[in-house]
Amino acid sequence: MSEDLWSSVDSYLTSKLLPPDEILESVLRDSTDAGLPAINVTPAQGRFLNLLARIQGAKHVLEIGTLGGYSTIWLARALPPEGSLVTVELDPHCASLARRNFKRAGLSTLIEVREGSALQVLPQLKSEHRPPFDFVFLDADKEHHPDYFEWALELSRPGTVIIADNVVRGGAILDSDTDDPNLRGIRRLFDLIEASPRVEASALQTVGSKGYDGFAIAVVIT
Repeated sequence: MSEDLWSSVDSYLTSKLLPPDEILESVLRDSTDAGLPAINVTPAQGRFLNLLARIQGAKHVLEIGTLGGYSTIWLARALPPEGSLVTVELDPHCASLARRNFKRAGLSTLIEVREGSALQVLPQLKSEHRPPFDFVFLDADKEHHPDYFEWALELSRPGTVIIADNVVRGGAILDSDTDDPNLRGIRRLFDLIEASPRVEASALQTVGSKGYDGFAIAVVIT
């Protein structure tokens, strides 16, 4: 099984299930032109996140890691008119581009971009006594995924869905002796989930145009 085949299947599924979307396509083009790394979710994964948020009935969404705002738009489109989405981005260049993309998509009133380190922004969100988030998407640096997950629990309620992306890393997650901080972060994330009585979780391996990876999904139960 080759990545060429995975990519071809991705293209087939996208052509069958996702109608052309000029706004999302322009977001990807502008992200490339701006020099952003091509690490956004695929169209099929974006639609999958959108469907999960809709199935869950999410009104308040938190995203850690905005990049150019591609996944953010997918998630914001799942919200009702009274909904809200907070997305946290460290890089001012990415945050600026994302804001332009949200305006183009007609979603600026639903989306709030918080610039800065997530480990500084998340405590601020806690102090603001906002309604709990119904859906959380973790897609920033993997080294701090365990910290983001703990904050996601602090900002959640029973029933909140937490998704962590890129948790298989081409199978490298099996390397218990790794010095890679991202891999060590993902392994600590799984240790944390395993030990937490507050969630029930699973993980799925994925293949596609972005290679071999996977995501973890947890539901807060208490």
